[in-house]
Amino acid sequence: MTVASIIVPNWIAYDGETEQGQSIHYTYGLHQRCSNTNIPPPSINSDFTSAAMQCIQFPRYNDCRGDDRYFCSMWRSVGFLMSFAVVLEGMTLAAFAILLVGGKQKREQGWGVLTILVVLAAFAQAIGMALMAYLYENDERFFSGWFLDKSWTMCTISWSFQVLCAVAITLAALVLPSEGGYELIPDHA
Repeated sequence: MTVASIIVPNWIAYDGETEQGQSIHYTYGLHQRCSNTNIPPPSINSDFTSAAMQCIQFPRYNDCRGDDRYFCSMWRSVGFLMSFAVVLEGMTLAAFAILLVGGKQKREQGWGVLTILVVLAAFAQAIGMALMAYLYENDERFFSGWFLDKSWTMCTISWSFQVLCAVAITLAALVLPSEGGYELIPDHA
């Protein structure tokens, strides 16, 4: 879900109508902005609409000048945190594979490292989600009618599930008995 939330340009969206009754739709993703109009948001007084969504890179240099530099820095920080979370998730999968293939000692000792990686990935996503919610609530470009969309929800579900996995791994490591192994053969020499 983390990768999907990065790729799908639906973090914050707007649905509305022009004065002529034509439907308009805008979506902001981490790396692109899409709309069914050929005008820049947030203006909704236009005659130029089409059914197809057209996407452009976002944020662009024009979006990051003057007072918008703060917004741009925050938006790019969310993108970085989400990408960092994907790297941590990859490390988590590698650690899990090593634990499965490794011996008894790796399985008994490695759960701590695995849990730390899962918690770090969840933390990075939770901060990214919180920054996005902050921008949604406090930036003037998101007036009434804008809403947090699918990608934000996927991010929230992803980090929540990771926290549950970290708790489950920790409980399993602490509660389940140690697996049986080989006993040392006594040396009678």
